[in-house]
Amino acid sequence: MKLPVTKEQAGQRLDHFLQLQCSDYSRSRLQGWIKDGRVLINGRAERASRLLREGDTIEVDPAPLAPLSATPEDIPLTVLYEDDDMVAIDKAAGMVVHAGAGVRSGTLVNALLHRFGSLSTAAGDLRPGIVHRLDRYTSGVLLVAKTDAAHRNLAEQFAGRRVRKVYITLVHGVVKADHGRIEKPIARDPNARVRMTARLPQGRHAWSEYRVLRRFEKFTLLEVLIGTGRTHQIRVHLASIGHPVAGDRLYGAPPQALGRYFLHAASIRFAQPSTGETVEVLSPLPPKLEAWMQGL
Repeated sequence: MKLPVTKEQAGQRLDHFLQLQCSDYSRSRLQGWIKDGRVLINGRAERASRLLREGDTIEVDPAPLAPLSATPEDIPLTVLYEDDDMVAIDKAAGMVVHAGAGVRSGTLVNALLHRFGSLSTAAGDLRPGIVHRLDRYTSGVLLVAKTDAAHRNLAEQFAGRRVRKVYITLVHGVVKADHGRIEKPIARDPNARVRMTARLPQGRHAWSEYRVLRRFEKFTLLEVLIGTGRTHQIRVHLASIGHPVAGDRLYGAPPQALGRYFLHAASIRFAQPSTGETVEVLSPLPPKLEAWMQGL
């Protein structure tokens, strides 16, 4: 990858610049590439602390990670919809979608392989069938492809913004407007790798629309429609307007007894890959969230 340094980016450290420009990679991987000489500034290897100048050209030669493979595990799953092409799962809060840093088992992928045997291979050995993801502590409906053809079709629908995803969330504070739209770019937070931010001018385009369902004394229940699927999008966008998701301490919410954050993927609408017929799958609000809300 070749990344030119603009006037606005001049003065940034090399490692901070890479964290913003290569947000799909972890900080430790980027630091390792710098140390291994896989990151060059104007053709020369430099330290991570090197301050960039306007007109510098950064060349990045990514090193692949050793591949992981998923194995079947007998973990209970709730199936909301199934046909020959795909399946829609009601993902529980706390379940990781696929193996990654620090997680090697107990994932949704492990459970899917045990339940269905074979899934699409389009996303690789580590993520068979996985077309999109939900955060670990977000519950609700998630689509899984059984065949490569279905996977490609669904991926094209997501890329073309033809999939309608609606979430239910409870946020801190009383949201005054009955409805609104948040359109802010989302980028990796240069000060905390685990977070995203909507406070930087650069980032990936993202928009979220919300509608108030119910107001409480110190909380508001919202229905949120997202037109893009960025990492932590709803959590970041709502926190950016002063209404963090209940229980989401990463984005500024005070501690709650929930043990998770109050965010649920309530419905998803898409075209069935083979027939083109419109399918909408609904996931009811988990009893734990319903009971906690009723206790307000």
